[in-house]
Amino acid sequence: MLIRSTWTLTVSNPTVLPRSYHLELVKLLHNKLDLEVGEEKIPSISFSTICGSYTTSQDFFTFQTEEFYQFSLCGLQEKVAKAISSLKLGDSLEFLGAKFNVINREDNINSYEELYTNLVANEPAAIRRFDLQFTTPTAFAQGGITLPLPIPTLMFRSWLERWNNFAPVYLGEDELITYLSNAVLLKHHKIQTRSWQLQRGYVNGFVGDVTLQIFNRADSLLANVANLLVQYAQFTGTGIKTRLGMGQTLVNL
Repeated sequence: MLIRSTWTLTVSNPTVLPRSYHLELVKLLHNKLDLEVGEEKIPSISFSTICGSYTTSQDFFTFQTEEFYQFSLCGLQEKVAKAISSLKLGDSLEFLGAKFNVINREDNINSYEELYTNLVANEPAAIRRFDLQFTTPTAFAQGGITLPLPIPTLMFRSWLERWNNFAPVYLGEDELITYLSNAVLLKHHKIQTRSWQLQRGYVNGFVGDVTLQIFNRADSLLANVANLLVQYAQFTGTGIKTRLGMGQTLVNL
């Protein structure tokens, strides 16, 4: 079972929160889900933090009354997905003295088997262009440093690692990444770097729009596997610290 649950929020008064607020919100949501934070090497949950239009001033964000905000929780494994499905927030979300009104919830529920069957096993017409939007800072662990760049090989390696860890259908590892690295190019991007606060210090990541292109000469089956992993990214996120709000990924149709 896979789930992406998205809540829409508003505030009744201008609301100020520290830049590190997502760390407290992660703890609150994990407590409500009866889950431990950071106990897994490969996270079975991803979190988007609160996205929308807000103003920044030094180390604080101000959320405005006329705006709509959203945050998402995604479960990549049966237990976590069921916990998110059953999560009840009521009419409001309160933490750090702030109160957000909960006005809507949408659930996107799927399964690994259904994704694989529809996107690969049924041999659909190959999709060779993917327009991605990275809504929270995204980075990759690379040789002891963090790399805030949309490198296709690192994106697919991130998605494939999670797929192979949680899905009943194994897709392969280094050989598949080698094939994909020779078949996918970064066609376009419009990104900027943004810092993200962790428990200790900050890390830089990129946000913005990225277009990936599959070469026409690439096998259709390979293109379909690439599409499977791209669609999966909407649940798993991309890169490091996805349980803390980094790497949230949308696919524009």
